[in-house]
Amino acid sequence: MKKCFILLLTLALVLGMVTNGMAAPKKVTLTFWSWRTEDIEAYETFITQFNRKHPEITVEFIPYKNTEYNTILSTSLQGGSGPDIIQLRAYGGMDPLANAGYLLPLEGKVQELKNFASDVLLGATCRRDGKIYGVPFAIQSIQVLYNKKIFAAQGLSEPKTWSELLKTAEKVKKAGYVAFANGTKDAWTLETLFGGVAPPFYGGSDFYDKVIKGETNFEDSKLQNALKKMVELKPYLPDNFTGVSYTDMQMMFAQEVAAMFIAGSYELGTMAQMNPNLEIGAFVVPGETATAPKYNSTYVDGSYGINAAGKHQAEALAFLRFLATKEYGQMFTDHLQQISAVPGITSKNPALSGIIGAMKPTPFLMLTGFRYGTPS
Repeated sequence: MKKCFILLLTLALVLGMVTNGMAAPKKVTLTFWSWRTEDIEAYETFITQFNRKHPEITVEFIPYKNTEYNTILSTSLQGGSGPDIIQLRAYGGMDPLANAGYLLPLEGKVQELKNFASDVLLGATCRRDGKIYGVPFAIQSIQVLYNKKIFAAQGLSEPKTWSELLKTAEKVKKAGYVAFANGTKDAWTLETLFGGVAPPFYGGSDFYDKVIKGETNFEDSKLQNALKKMVELKPYLPDNFTGVSYTDMQMMFAQEVAAMFIAGSYELGTMAQMNPNLEIGAFVVPGETATAPKYNSTYVDGSYGINAAGKHQAEALAFLRFLATKEYGQMFTDHLQQISAVPGITSKNPALSGIIGAMKPTPFLMLTGFRYGTPS
């Protein structure tokens, strides 16, 4: 009888705990889609850190091939499904999804967004309604990455003027190297090349502001001069550069076939994986004179958003709030060697620190200003 009483008392206590909200949290699984197939290991580390505070939430990181991601995502969302967490493109790449109602607005839901710079948040803001739909994850800067060993062997230093840059390219070419790894088979890589070369010659932010306001256009003599500078690089690009793909470019630089690579800061992490012994330096494409402003295209690379039709939005918001913290931002920079969009993050990587120190940001003209709608 006594044992029966104790059993009943124990059962009553357990039931009381349940009714008082002390039951174990319900297990939830979130799907997280991305185009970053090369970052699987890093994101698994990030998710593990998140799970220390939220063991009840399982996050499945599912990356797709970069060139196929947009189509797969759009098709899925149009069909009423898709992932819980979405890695979003920036600016005009995000707008169509927000306009179609596929994304959850984040104002008032992710309080950490108040810590982000206003120009950074523009990369995750819909033009039509002015609402923020994503937590920005990275800022990219387009500069000249160079092989420090090759430069040292050839007695070269970072060029201070455009003419010095061309002389540097000529010298490494004569030494048997490809001067610049850049090719143009993939259209977007030509846009990146433009983003690295052109700003010092068209006037950076001043020209950008004028063309956005309609005070000038792409026939402006400054922009035409910038395009001519790109043509001056042709002798120093790889043979048959129009057939050189993005992967080819990466391989040439990583395998130390090419001395320089005009590219986004996002390449540092990839290069470290491809060749851990590669010593990389970086500088901004110089202007005509050593005192000319060294503008370089800088932009938000993308953000993390939430599927408006998702069934686990509370849990998805918990994950997004984690992705907006300084803790996450520092992990992102340390593991991926990229500039986190979270303010106040530093890097111990000399190359990335150099890129950050050399930044004289100007908007990436074609991405931030003309990626919306269907420009002609």
